[in-house]
Amino acid sequence: MGIEIIFLILAVLVVAFGIGVVVLNRRRQGVQPEQRPPARPLQPRPGGGSTLVDERPPTTTPGALVPDELVDEPPPIEEPPAGTLRERLAKARSTFAGAISGVLGRATITEESFEDLEEALLRADIGVGIADELLSVLRAKVKAKEITEPAGLLDALDAEMKDRLAGADRSLNFETLDDGGTNVWMFVGVNGVGKTTTIGKLTKQQVDAGRTVLLAAGDTFRAAAAEQLTTWAERSDVEIVRGAEGADPSSVVFDGVEKAASKGIDVVMADTAGRLHTKSNLMDELGKVRRVAEKGAGKVTETLLVIDATTGQNGLIQAREFGEVTDVTGVVLTKLDGSAKGGIVFAIETELGIPVKLVGIGETIGDLIDFDSDEFVSALLER
Repeated sequence: MGIEIIFLILAVLVVAFGIGVVVLNRRRQGVQPEQRPPARPLQPRPGGGSTLVDERPPTTTPGALVPDELVDEPPPIEEPPAGTLRERLAKARSTFAGAISGVLGRATITEESFEDLEEALLRADIGVGIADELLSVLRAKVKAKEITEPAGLLDALDAEMKDRLAGADRSLNFETLDDGGTNVWMFVGVNGVGKTTTIGKLTKQQVDAGRTVLLAAGDTFRAAAAEQLTTWAERSDVEIVRGAEGADPSSVVFDGVEKAASKGIDVVMADTAGRLHTKSNLMDELGKVRRVAEKGAGKVTETLLVIDATTGQNGLIQAREFGEVTDVTGVVLTKLDGSAKGGIVFAIETELGIPVKLVGIGETIGDLIDFDSDEFVSALLER
């Protein structure tokens, strides 16, 4: 029994000693209560007298709700200046970076040089057929001793790629109609590619260029699309024609064209419902929208297919299917800044003969730009 008492006393002493050490350490470290900045001096109060103005930040418990009057309004969002195509193609350019360093890292042109280039072309989604054609030309020039240095091989690839994209008419078609009608620009594509945003950006650009625009919210199956388009219309100070949810898209576009013609508006930009290119009944409806748009005072002078660049070769399938139904006149390639598959441009233009007219390289209005094929190729190959 005596031993148990001794152990108990020792345990109590150990605990007391530990507590004493902790207290002593805190005193040595000089731990002080939370300090707040001093209050500002008394300031005059309108009407006489004075009041204490304390501009110290209020203290709140982490996670506690902050009263509305203490929450600062967020600053207005300012759009950054648009970057150039070269500046925004870092991801696509990285596809070729390894191949370029591999080619230039060898003293001579070898079979490995061609293998590096082939891999880069395929990774960029240029397509097997086009890649083979490009490399066949380069092999022939090397064999004929027209190319003898590694740098010359890259220069020749640059020239061949630019030549394949040369000569296309990339301007947006606008006609002066003798009967006082209005141009209709239709926008088609699957859901999620950025059709509505593209329309909004292009509307602002056209208004800034001096043209009058009316928007037709033909995507009547998705309420959010009409709301988004309305926001863009307000931003650009243009009129918009909307229909009830689920209404016939053709009737909305027709009403928009008639209203635009009656007011002498230059361009109607017609949104259409996103649809799968594999659904024949939905695709057929696009043909109807076009026919109805030209029944009155309108003429469809552009049918722009919007494609997400990150989908790669799937974009080629979309272009082929939509082109058979709606007579696509040009392609808008969105999200090109976030894609390593920019080579889809070559497949669309060389296999289908449809020019890429606009590319999206960011989120702001200025980031929808005219497609410059020479600058595009130079950016990819760092020339």
